[in-house]
Amino acid sequence: MLVFVCETVTGGDYAGDELPEELIAEGALMRDALVGDLEDLPGVRVVTTHDARLDPPPRGESRAIGPQDDIRAIWSDLAGQAHCCWPVAPEMDDILALLVGQLRARNGRVIACDEETLRIGASKRRTAEVLAAAGIPVVPTWRPQDVPAGTPGPLVMKPDDSVGAMDVRLFPDLPAGPYPDGIIAQPLVEGGAASLTLLCQSGRTHALTANRQHVILADGRFRFEGVTVGGIALTDGLRDLAARIGAALPGLHGIVGVDYIATTDGPVVVEVNPRLTTSYAGLRAALGVNPLAFVAELIRDGAVPDLPHLPPALPVEVRL
Repeated sequence: MLVFVCETVTGGDYAGDELPEELIAEGALMRDALVGDLEDLPGVRVVTTHDARLDPPPRGESRAIGPQDDIRAIWSDLAGQAHCCWPVAPEMDDILALLVGQLRARNGRVIACDEETLRIGASKRRTAEVLAAAGIPVVPTWRPQDVPAGTPGPLVMKPDDSVGAMDVRLFPDLPAGPYPDGIIAQPLVEGGAASLTLLCQSGRTHALTANRQHVILADGRFRFEGVTVGGIALTDGLRDLAARIGAALPGLHGIVGVDYIATTDGPVVVEVNPRLTTSYAGLRAALGVNPLAFVAELIRDGAVPDLPHLPPALPVEVRL
């Protein structure tokens, strides 16, 4: 079986343009871990692409992409040749949703969420609305002009479709407008930055690990520096949260991430990442088994299998 792994940041989507330096390390970590885990499955080989300015992945077959190449045409051709496609891309500017649509036009087996869920996941405000309607605790999320009067600071402001900690800033109070399009405001919720790694398909959800995120605040800006995969015990409460998120967003498909704040009153969801996240780079070491051994059926025919009972994950550091 030939699997096309399409990671956009390292894969040539910026060929001819300036590379987004803050995303390269995460993109390469996810790509290399995914390619390696896929190639360790019997009968699977991987094809991918890489920006010619960057190193290719250590495993798999990779085509170098330069500014003269038509990357969209190349990706379409590779999708048509492969038995399965696994896209990895940021949600910002609809990059992920557009890529998934392009791949699905050439291949009927794409490991990605459905179109509606991709659109919801690309908007933190819309995600909060959907989850709140299902009774799931979320961080209140507003357009700046809609922040309720009297809301105390500090407030976190970020693009509605931001990735990681890109352009995420903290203000003591709501700054005066006018505000750029696509900006949201959220109260600063006290607690620890954390995430869940989930395996999802059609409302069926398995929580694989709970992870401790390393987020630094300096000069009013947040910076994501890595994650301890399996750094938080996976409790029944977190498993229940995962199941409720899967029920609220039944179009989640594949291995996805949920960012939350671990508060004294329980987890409060910040966002749902409808794609592979950086935590995947430490998932195999944390679980002690290739996570894609669970998803051979997902790759072959889109069905999430029953999982064996897994021992508690071992904490594994993934640093950027």
